[in-house]
Amino acid sequence: MKQFVILSGLTSLAMLAGCVPIERYNALKMENRALEEGLSTARAESAEQRARAEALQNQINALNAAGGDMTGLVNNLNQRLAAKQAEIDELNKRYAEALARAGQAGNLPAPLTDELSKFAAANPDLVTFENGIVKFKSDVTFDLGDATLKPKAKEVITKFAEILNSPNAKGYELLVAGHTDSTPVSNPVTIQKGHKNNWYLSAHRAISVVDELIKQQVSPQRMGAVGYADQRPIASNATEKGREANRRVEVLILPTQIRSSAAPTVTETPKPAPQTPANNKDAGATVNPPVAPADNK
Repeated sequence: MKQFVILSGLTSLAMLAGCVPIERYNALKMENRALEEGLSTARAESAEQRARAEALQNQINALNAAGGDMTGLVNNLNQRLAAKQAEIDELNKRYAEALARAGQAGNLPAPLTDELSKFAAANPDLVTFENGIVKFKSDVTFDLGDATLKPKAKEVITKFAEILNSPNAKGYELLVAGHTDSTPVSNPVTIQKGHKNNWYLSAHRAISVVDELIKQQVSPQRMGAVGYADQRPIASNATEKGREANRRVEVLILPTQIRSSAAPTVTETPKPAPQTPANNKDAGATVNPPVAPADNK
């Protein structure tokens, strides 16, 4: 019996002595695993930071590389702006000269002046005439924001063409000038029709009048067309009445005979694409998405 007790005690001591290294091993193993996980996390964070640093350096390099290109771009834009300003200056010069010539008293024969005065008096809602200049009011000649002549305007231009083709007027040169108010073009439908801004709109309206005159057998050799956008106002753009007056197409009858000896020819010009009231420059159009308020071009 004593032997059994002694043996049992020895076995227990042996087992207890064997448990210590195993527990220590497990503890060290867990510590090692934690260290490995920490190292992996640190490596991932380091890689992320390194990637961010590289991306930032690439951006800096790109900006530095673009520095020279940016200077060239600015210079190019300045050159284009100067060229455009030169074109505008030339147009303004031609317009001022044409106004001076058209407004000189006595340059047009009295019978022609009488005919044009009667023509304007018969169409006061659409036309005015003064100092050799026939002015078509844009709001009744076109839908707002549009360059297609209204039917009534075509009828009046047909009568106007008869006067221009009469013996009293057929030798004179004509300058057709389009003008707008200062409201910017922003209606998407208007822009889609090609009237990107007031320069385009004013020029397109002048061309529409020229096209109609050509259809009525007025020689294209006699005519020129220009657009002045809002650069030549005749009234304040601060009021609706002033803006309405500024929206116009002028036909300047110049007291200069055609200088070319080439025989005048009449050519058929492409018809402007039909427009609808939805393309109104100032009135809102029902489109998807909806356009801005009613005073939007």
